[in-house]
Amino acid sequence: MPRTSDRKEHPLSMRLPEADIAMIDRAATLRGRSRTDFVREAAVRAAEDVLMETLPIRMSAAGFEAFVAALSGPPTPVPEMVDLFRRAAPWEPGDPKTGA
Repeated sequence: MPRTSDRKEHPLSMRLPEADIAMIDRAATLRGRSRTDFVREAAVRAAEDVLMETLPIRMSAAGFEAFVAALSGPPTPVPEMVDLFRRAAPWEPGDPKTGA
């Protein structure tokens, strides 16, 4: 009787235009990865992003109350953010160290 085993890898096949393959190969080469590894990683990352966008956030009733209280309370300034917003951007005129 043939022995059955659980397969840990499953093939995936797709047809892509030559330009897409060339771009994927170039990017994979820049990352030092094979085409298969590069495409697998990109597909899994995209799938994780979609799942994270659609999964509900679960918390206890007490946790939800604390969350709502934090959102409903007065804002608390973060000194580093205040300093950052007071400085001129590097592409704006003025001294980037003082923001003036």
